[in-house]
Amino acid sequence: MVKILGIELAPLSIPLERRIQTAVALYWTLTFLLEGFGCLFLLIYLCFTRFYWIPCLYLIWYIYDYDQAARGGRRCEWIRRWKIWEYFRDYFPVKLIKTVDLPPDRNYLFCFHPHGVMCAGAFCNFATAATGFSELFPGLTSYLLVLKGQFQFPLHREYFMTSGACDCTKESLEYLLTHGKGNAPVLVVGGALEALNAHPGKYSLNLSHRKGFVRMAMKLGVPLVPVFSFGENDLFVQVNNPPGSFLRRLQETLMKYCGFSLPAFHGRGVFNYTFGIVPFRKPVNTVVGRPIEVEKNENPSKEQVEDVHAKYVAALQQLFEDNKKQYGLDEMQHIIIQ
Repeated sequence: MVKILGIELAPLSIPLERRIQTAVALYWTLTFLLEGFGCLFLLIYLCFTRFYWIPCLYLIWYIYDYDQAARGGRRCEWIRRWKIWEYFRDYFPVKLIKTVDLPPDRNYLFCFHPHGVMCAGAFCNFATAATGFSELFPGLTSYLLVLKGQFQFPLHREYFMTSGACDCTKESLEYLLTHGKGNAPVLVVGGALEALNAHPGKYSLNLSHRKGFVRMAMKLGVPLVPVFSFGENDLFVQVNNPPGSFLRRLQETLMKYCGFSLPAFHGRGVFNYTFGIVPFRKPVNTVVGRPIEVEKNENPSKEQVEDVHAKYVAALQQLFEDNKKQYGLDEMQHIIIQ
């Protein structure tokens, strides 16, 4: 390996397939970071050209279709099965592991942990067909739930919905869990705040005060399925941002008013292994645990919600402990519930 000013350069002799994998990982990162604003600025620009009629027509469609992300989205299996997602899967690689069969005669609420910086594992496993979700869980349909703001960006929303993604509002979740059978919405429970705690080798989950998903499962009588993605926090390195620091206060203020956090992070580069925006090549193993049966209760008390929440946390911790050695963690590593 050649180093220049502390930056480790990638060798020239890397196989073409690995180059393609890196290019796809870069494409995914740029899409995540820039596509929404890029599409918005494009339509604004067109308003001042002879193509002004394009954003005008799109605005009519946008208003008419505004709530589609809360009504099951608009998935496209052809796009979910694009070859590029296989390259994306193999870049890390990402694997989806099933521990029990899930009969498709009912709906399930998958609860994904940890958030990580960009939810790479959640996207690859549940918003594409690359890791074989449909083959592992025949009859189930996954819907990755993300911030509603993702679907407020014009054009970007159309592309993102083709993955099967929907917004994570209560209305959207209730729609998916009450319309038909075999639906498996995937909720990244920790949210934007948990992204700020995504540091390699650490598993700090924003879970102790997150109980809305439990209340929803109780209201509808839907099983909770814990999902833990080993390696998710190893894909990027964040700047140290302990609670109370200036950076953390700034990030939390942004999250409060804008709905999303802004982690200060870096990965590797396209032609170097030291610094850039491409995620590091680290294995991501996403384990789907045993469902937790939830008795239907349309108006649960606070104590009942806390009881089910405690059972869920215990099941998640057990899932972590049962699998951590197999995926490279040592005996002293544990989940930290915040």
